[in-house]
Amino acid sequence: MARHRGQRKSTAKPAGRKRPSAPAASTPLESIRRRIDAIDAQLHALINERARLARQVGISKHVDGHTVDFYRPEREAEVLHQALERNRRERGPLRDEEILRLFREIMSACLAQQEPLKVGFLGPEGTFTQQAVLKHFGHSVRALPLISVEECFHEVEAGTADFGVVPTENSSEGTVNNTLDMFLTSPLRICGEVELRIHQNLMGRATALGDIARVCAHPQALAQCRGWLDEHLPGVERVPVSSNAEGARRARDEQGTAAIAGAVAAEIYGLSMLVPEIEDRPDNTTRFLVIGRQAFPPSGADKTTLLASVAHTDAPGALFRMLEPFARNSISMTRIESRPSRRRKWDYVFFIDLEGHVEREPLATALAELKAQASLYRVLGSYPRAVL
Repeated sequence: MARHRGQRKSTAKPAGRKRPSAPAASTPLESIRRRIDAIDAQLHALINERARLARQVGISKHVDGHTVDFYRPEREAEVLHQALERNRRERGPLRDEEILRLFREIMSACLAQQEPLKVGFLGPEGTFTQQAVLKHFGHSVRALPLISVEECFHEVEAGTADFGVVPTENSSEGTVNNTLDMFLTSPLRICGEVELRIHQNLMGRATALGDIARVCAHPQALAQCRGWLDEHLPGVERVPVSSNAEGARRARDEQGTAAIAGAVAAEIYGLSMLVPEIEDRPDNTTRFLVIGRQAFPPSGADKTTLLASVAHTDAPGALFRMLEPFARNSISMTRIESRPSRRRKWDYVFFIDLEGHVEREPLATALAELKAQASLYRVLGSYPRAVL
């Protein structure tokens, strides 16, 4: 169609076509996210480099060796102490426990590149002993649930498990005697210790406390919650079982049964958490021992456990004379327990925990003096102290 005279040519652009807009300014949040992504990339590269170096360390030691041959608890303890010192010096925003957990998992993954460590524990799954395994070795191990402390020792002795983790004492209820008794005949060594804060929880399928007819748990757990049970479930039967996980299994399968166990057991067995943290003492802690087949060098922050007996228990001052070298050499004794020797009636042996490593002075001198007068003397292990 012809255009009228004087009519201007339209400058409008076809519909749907827009002039490109200038890029929007980056928001502070997007800038932070880009920095986080860059840091993640650096962390990933450094972790890969650490894993390659860890592999080289293993190869340089023994080409045909197994993972257990490369595991060095004294070196891991040194790495964790350094991480803890850095975190406290730099006042990092992460708690000490979180920093230690992160470094533990990195070391666990690096060690397991060829094959994971096999660690036996007092099972079944969901026990506090399993939590102690993961706290000490990280999640890159193969945890083997076993039915008793005795089986833990036997599986490590046979080489089926590289290490074992067994409970030895609770801050409220004292010694786990069958663990100590196993050392009377076992050749295994103590390679480490784990301290685990214990929260005991009441769990089950009931909807109210009045529906509970019985509570099942390990005898130690029942004892740790004795005051709470007396107050809140005074007429309810208390049934001791082989483990808290076994109690949780019964609570799942039996009407009217509740259990006392850790939170992990509630997840595994599909139970409701009826009342959390019913332990009588707020500092309720259990100590576990790591058992293995060999001794390890000093870490710089060690403990030593030994088994000893005096020559003449009926002689006045016999026990004093056995322990006197520790005082004279300024050695701190953190624990002493007596157990029947099983050699003859009324004959006892002593399990003694000391600060220091058997290869370092002044403990080496003190132990030599004790050995000279003891009728029975055996070092069960020198090992890194629990970090946290």
